[in-house]
Amino acid sequence: MQIVKILPVVAVALSISGCGNSGWFGGFFGDDGSNAGLPYRASLSRADEPRSFTVSVTASEASVDAVRESARMPATRHCLETYGGSDVDWVTDPASGDWAFARDGDFMVFSGRCTVR
Repeated sequence: MQIVKILPVVAVALSISGCGNSGWFGGFFGDDGSNAGLPYRASLSRADEPRSFTVSVTASEASVDAVRESARMPATRHCLETYGGSDVDWVTDPASGDWAFARDGDFMVFSGRCTVR
């Protein structure tokens, strides 16, 4: 008689165990979570050189410090999923030593390269 009571609980637990933010529920609610909790929307594009990419962040008048995490998240994800490591070498400004970027309309464009350490 105990098995009859436990069986439905086990069935429900197994049926939803694979669901997560990036699974069925994430797609159902319209967001894959790629920009969840980040202040600015960003997109990554692969560059011609191996392991190189650019990240465009929609942030018209923001500073590098304000958009840093929004640029870092897609870069880290790309490097981890594509090359198996999360390390990124960002192109830096020789004068300041901070990340170099170009403004393109409302976008800040950063460049980086996935590294293997």
